[in-house]
Amino acid sequence: MRKQLKGSLTLLLATAIWGSTFIFQRLASDSIGPFTFQATRCLLGALVLLPVIFLFDLKKRDGKNYFSRWADKKLWLGGLLCGVPLFLACNLQQIGIADTDAGKSAFLTAMYIVIVPLIGLLLKKKVTIAIPISVGLAVIGLYFLSCMGVSTISISDLLLVGCAVMFAVQITFVDIFAGKVDPLRLNVTQVLVCTVLSAISAVCFKEEITWQAVSGNWLPIAYAGILSMGAAYCMQILGQRDVEPATASLIMSMEAVFAVLCGVMFLEETMTKWEIIGCCFMFIAVILPQIPLKSYRK
Repeated sequence: MRKQLKGSLTLLLATAIWGSTFIFQRLASDSIGPFTFQATRCLLGALVLLPVIFLFDLKKRDGKNYFSRWADKKLWLGGLLCGVPLFLACNLQQIGIADTDAGKSAFLTAMYIVIVPLIGLLLKKKVTIAIPISVGLAVIGLYFLSCMGVSTISISDLLLVGCAVMFAVQITFVDIFAGKVDPLRLNVTQVLVCTVLSAISAVCFKEEITWQAVSGNWLPIAYAGILSMGAAYCMQILGQRDVEPATASLIMSMEAVFAVLCGVMFLEETMTKWEIIGCCFMFIAVILPQIPLKSYRK
C-alpha cells in the first residue's frame, strides 16, 4: 500500500508538470513547427538527463561502468517501443493544439483513461471494480472541466483522439518495461527515439528550422524539455513501477485539472462553476482506485 501511494504521488507530480506545460505548448505553437518543437525539447531533455544518470551511477556497486550499462538489448527495445508511440502522441498533440481550444484539447488528450483499461483487459490484466467507475467519473469530470458548451468536431479534434490512443499505448509499454530496466535510461532512450523521428519529420514536412525560431521559443522549449520531457517522464516510469496502468492513467488524466489551475494562477483566468464541478469529479475518480477492492477479469 505504501509503495502504491508513493507511486501515485510521483505520477501526480509528473502530471502537475505536464498540466503546466500545456500553456507553453500553446505559446510555442504560434511561431515554431510542431516537429521542430518536439525535436528540440526532446533533445534538450535527453542531454540534461545524461549527467544526472552519471551521478546516480557513482552510487552503484555492480561492477559495471557508465557506458556498459547502456549495452542492454531490453533497454533499447523498451526505448523503441515506448518512444514510437510517444513521438506520435506528442506530435499529434502539438499539431492538434494549434487549432483547438485548450479545454477541449485537454479533454480529448485525456481520453487515454478509457483506452488504457481496455488494453489491460485485452492483455488479461486484473482490474479492480473501482476502475470502470472511476473512468466514468473522470470522463464526466473532464467534460465539465473542458467541454461545456463545445458542440463541434474538427480535424484537430480527431488528431487529439489519435494522440490519446498513442499515449495509451506508451503507458502500456512503460508498464511492461519500467520494472525491468534502469528507469532513467529508459526515459533517455524513448526521448532519443522521439528526437530522431521528430527531426526527420521536420525535414520531410519542410518546416522552417531556424535558430531564430528556436531561440525565440527558448522558454517553452526549456520548460517542456527539461521539466516535462526530462523530469516528468522519468517520474512516470518510476511511478508506474508501483501502480497499475489503469490507475496510472486516471492519475495522469489530472493533467486537465492542473492545466485549468495554472491558467487561473498564471494567466489570471477564472474558473466557472462547471470547471469546479469537473475538478470534484476528477478528484473522486483518482482517489477511488486507491481504496483496496476486489479485482475481476473480463
